[in-house]
Amino acid sequence: TYAIRRIRDAFRENKNIKDSEKIEELVNKAKANLEVIHRQVTISQLYSTQKLVIENPGNT
Repeated sequence: TYAIRRIRDAFRENKNIKDSEKIEELVNKAKANLEVIHRQVTISQLYSTQKLVIENPGNT
């Protein structure tokens, strides 16, 4: 959820940029961030844990 919110915010912040060098820099930064997200997902899947009580609806 955090990653999706950050991506939306970044697109909104930079939607009016016209400089091609700045756009290329931002795209490269976004690709690096995507790689980080992929690594985090992979690690999260390797070391999965049980859900917390508050994450399971209906267990009240």
